[in-house]
Formats: sequence, C-alpha cells, structure tokens
Amino acid sequence: MASEHIVQVSDADFEQKVINGQGLTIVDFWAEWCAPCRMIAPILEELAREYAGKVTVAKLNVDENPQAAARFGIRSIPTLLFFKGGERVDQVIGAVPRGVIQSKLGPHLDG
Repeated sequence: MASEHIVQVSDADFEQKVINGQGLTIVDFWAEWCAPCRMIAPILEELAREYAGKVTVAKLNVDENPQAAARFGIRSIPTLLFFKGGERVDQVIGAVPRGVIQSKLGPHLDG
C-alpha cells in the first residue's frame, strides 16, 4: 500500500511524524486483512493528492504497530484520527464515503 502521497508511520516514528508534524495529519489505522480498510484506501490516496501541502495522510498498520493503536484506544479498523498541533481533533470509524472524510477536513485547515 505504498504511495508517493501517503506517509507510512510506525510506533517508532509516530511522535515525530504525527504529533510533532506540521498542519493537519490524518492517520489511517489499518491492517492488510481488513477489507473495509482496502475500500477506503483509494479515497485516502485521492485526498492526499488533492490536499498535498495542506494535509498529510499517514497510514499505520495496527498489526505491526500495536503501541500507537493501544495509545489511542483503537478498537476497530479502519479508524481515521485527525491530528493538528499535536492534539487529536477529530476521528472517523469505519469505511465511510469520501464526503464524510472530506467534511472533517474543512474546520481544521489553515486558510
């Protein structure tokens, strides 16, 4: 699930790439075996491309990185957490339509 527009994050670099990151970051908590995760992957790719420079889209595999998933109480996937200024500002749980994800961006975008 590699992409030029999506950042891969892990337990080891979550703090650096997400908490200390600039602007708005969406973290997709997902796993290989998760069919709904695969359903929203193309939507996240589109949003990452469209909002390049304004929004960072990151993916964290919960099977390979259990610490971050536990830290944020992730109980079902896909879960999208929205971070800005080191704080969690919103979330979306489940495979939702593009419009639902996009509607969460507006209030947190600068300018």
